[in-house]
Amino acid sequence: MQQIIADIRRTLRDNIDEKTLRSSQSYFKENVKPYGVRVITVSKISKESYNVIKDRRKEEIFALCEELWQSGYLEESFIAGKWADYIHDRYEPADFQVFEKWVNLYINNWASCDTLCNHAIGTFIEMYPEYISELKKWTKSDNRWVKRAAAVSLIIPARKGLFLRDIFEIADALLLDKDDMVRKGYGWMLKATSEAHQKEVFDYVMSKKDVMPRTSLRYAIEKMPAGLKAEAMKKSK
Repeated sequence: MQQIIADIRRTLRDNIDEKTLRSSQSYFKENVKPYGVRVITVSKISKESYNVIKDRRKEEIFALCEELWQSGYLEESFIAGKWADYIHDRYEPADFQVFEKWVNLYINNWASCDTLCNHAIGTFIEMYPEYISELKKWTKSDNRWVKRAAAVSLIIPARKGLFLRDIFEIADALLLDKDDMVRKGYGWMLKATSEAHQKEVFDYVMSKKDVMPRTSLRYAIEKMPAGLKAEAMKKSK
């Protein structure tokens, strides 16, 4: 297993792009640890390396993911999140504990958060919807990324029209959060929800617009017609 990790790290180092390395930090307010490899290249590396390990037991693949997460490198966290998604057909309920551990211990920026949550955790919640109650618990965390994860894990299910009541409950729980990353996260969740439930999201936004942070509101209405956007953005008298 160590050879697999060593091969991935050598491949990443061999693909460092100086322009990407110089610009990587500009996308984040917090300090990140990049190799400086283009996203399209990291995606290719994640697929090629997964083909080497795909026949291993799920527990072994999760252990490899854990080692990638522990490095703290942006690109390695991306590969770990992708691998976790690639094995979604083998998910079991107990896997939620693995995902929750990664969210709590290793996620420290929006890119790592969204890579893992949008796909792996979102797919898990679709397969085991009873675990959406655990996402609601995440909204009470002191960790900004855990709170963001509660919302962005539902982006893809939301686009499919799923979990409408639960999405509004999570939005309610995060509504007045002071953290910009959390505000953008639940705003994005509402925007995704509006693709299938425009009226419901618009009504929700209108009912909360006097207290909803403008960042969240703008995200939530982004895909709506101009007339609805204008009404939602109008200041109350």
